[in-house]
Amino acid sequence: MKILMITSEAVPFSKSGGLADVVGDLSQALSALGCTVKVLVPSYDTSVADSGEKLCTLRVSVLGGPEKVEIATQMVGSVQYCLLCHPVFNNRKGIYGPTSFEPYADNFFRYSLLCKSALKLCESQDFEADWLWCHDWASGMLPYMIKQARPQALKDARTIFTIHNLAYQGTFARMDFLFTLNKPNELLFADGRINMMQAGIAFADIVTTVSPTYAKEIQGSVQGCSLDWLLRRRSSSLFGIINGIDTEAWNPETDELIASRYSKDDLSGKALCKADCQQRFGLEIREDVPLFTMVSRLAWQKGIRELCLALEEELDKLDIQVLIIGTGDKNTEDDLIRLHQKHPNLSVNFIFSNKAAHQAEAGGDFFLMPSHYEPCGLNQMFSMRYGNLPIAHRTGGLADTIIDYQTGLLMDSVTVQSIREALHRAVDLHHRKEDMKAMMIKAMEMDFSWNASAAQYMKLLQSQ
Repeated sequence: MKILMITSEAVPFSKSGGLADVVGDLSQALSALGCTVKVLVPSYDTSVADSGEKLCTLRVSVLGGPEKVEIATQMVGSVQYCLLCHPVFNNRKGIYGPTSFEPYADNFFRYSLLCKSALKLCESQDFEADWLWCHDWASGMLPYMIKQARPQALKDARTIFTIHNLAYQGTFARMDFLFTLNKPNELLFADGRINMMQAGIAFADIVTTVSPTYAKEIQGSVQGCSLDWLLRRRSSSLFGIINGIDTEAWNPETDELIASRYSKDDLSGKALCKADCQQRFGLEIREDVPLFTMVSRLAWQKGIRELCLALEEELDKLDIQVLIIGTGDKNTEDDLIRLHQKHPNLSVNFIFSNKAAHQAEAGGDFFLMPSHYEPCGLNQMFSMRYGNLPIAHRTGGLADTIIDYQTGLLMDSVTVQSIREALHRAVDLHHRKEDMKAMMIKAMEMDFSWNASAAQYMKLLQSQ
């Protein structure tokens, strides 16, 4: 099976979130199952010469005349990465904008160029892909474009569109659509604007998302983000498959970023990791106190407001420690600073650090994930791998991966009261040492490797 992934980001070349990890890991897993996988991704903030070995030059038709696009290539494992080179990518800082809160005004042009280049690349290289795999809104125009003008090399190709987070849809002024030189279709537009997410959902042959529960949730009005009507229409072609994680990078038996290695058969090293974590992040070194950790964007989606209010009430009452690592908007960070100044058993660290994330997973007893919604979530799987029991809302991929009172603790809602109750349940569990240990071991035994997820995708693609 031949697959071309089309994505706005992919490790090891670019990353703003979990999408990049998923594309990188899934591509390698599918390749290991015998697929020929190529990944087309823009080359950001990098000279054309440094992007890789030159593969080809493309002329892509857009409003105003053809755009010259260079394609460079690099091999990563058994997957060929095709790096799309054009000034709107190479000469810009960041991926979607110079900062996370400031998108580029011409993002519709940039990512339409990515979609058009995918079709031209297959034609130029005579790559007869069986599947064009589009990831999130940035590649959402491709399923429509191939229906308008299908290259001979792709005469039998089908399209799959994967929703990683429905909340980010890529909406732009209706007039921007003129850049594509395609005929308009009303299914491309919502509220008078072009909607790239809607385009992908409407015109892909099949649609997937990153967990079975999220696939159901987005067909309802609460999490459907105004596209629930379309998702219900596509329900027979909509599938949810849980993401995997890199079980080599996240392995407490071999992790060189933590203070001591350990396993489900010998947990003694975890106590050393906890003490190291407490010392590094300014908490009193105590083995007897439950340590709650959180590594996250400090945003509304992650339940940070409700968590802060719950901690305000409980940090003085409960004998606990809380470690929070992440970044967010200034108001949220200011609230956490004020909370930290009043409570020495709370450590707040506004950093983005892979090493700190590993240390928090290895050192924690419980991992806080009170997300309002979570399409898949990766941290709960990292946490279980390290015997750090997740405390999470029963939603999306959290509901699909955590077994209440067996591999973690689940809440049915995200409120101040539900978080307070979960903290009390966790403290009670921590006092029951044998029950706590049994849950840790069961959590560490869970298989969240990409092997199972890739096999499900293969079965789906072969059945279509």
